[in-house]
Amino acid sequence: MRINHLLAHHLLAGAIVAGPLFVAVSLAQAFTRDGFDLRRHPISLLSLGEFGWLQVANFVVCGALILAGAVGLRRRLTSGRGRIWAPRLLAVIGSGLVTAGGSVTDAGAGFPAGAPAGAPERISPHGIIHELGFLAVFVATIALAVVLARRFAAERRRGWLAVCVAAPLLAIVITAWPDLDSLSVRLVAVAAVQFGFLSGVLWRLDRDGRDGISRRTGGSRRTPAGRSDRPAPAGTPAG
Repeated sequence: MRINHLLAHHLLAGAIVAGPLFVAVSLAQAFTRDGFDLRRHPISLLSLGEFGWLQVANFVVCGALILAGAVGLRRRLTSGRGRIWAPRLLAVIGSGLVTAGGSVTDAGAGFPAGAPAGAPERISPHGIIHELGFLAVFVATIALAVVLARRFAAERRRGWLAVCVAAPLLAIVITAWPDLDSLSVRLVAVAAVQFGFLSGVLWRLDRDGRDGISRRTGGSRRTPAGRSDRPAPAGTPAG
């Protein structure tokens, strides 16, 4: 049993770092790729051009880490609300990232060099699949927040309940803000909010699982005098 939970911990650890890793790698490229301007270019355009494979790998690797995390979460959540749908929604998020990485967006806004100055005249099939992958990530993350909000509400954990309510609302407000000139920057902000939320709740659920295992296996605590508070076996001196 302890081996299974150790595996769950490692799988969840990969999913916890996946979101921040995706944002960090995207921003690193945004500030170093020639001709890329984060104020005008969505980070999806980083998948195009000479070094486009870096962003494709960023999508696929981070998506795969989250998919593996869904397996870990299924092992970790053995009871309570959300034990079925939380891992499923996490798998959708991972699959959406992998899909968006495997089907690159269409060139536009002058990037990469030689691309049309505005939006592409026609959206290609792979461009549509890319957008659907992004949409799946956005919607599934909000749905996961709702599922986990019900779990934390049932457990009367008001702080984490507030996180599950605030994160999707903030993501929706940032996305819907009526300013097309700042859209690409706002999409990065939305990714940071959603992936930050994801890392936070996965860390909490993993910690809950590890604490539960510790309690069930009777882990001893040390008293201020340095003695263990685990009951002594029958027939042995307690002190």
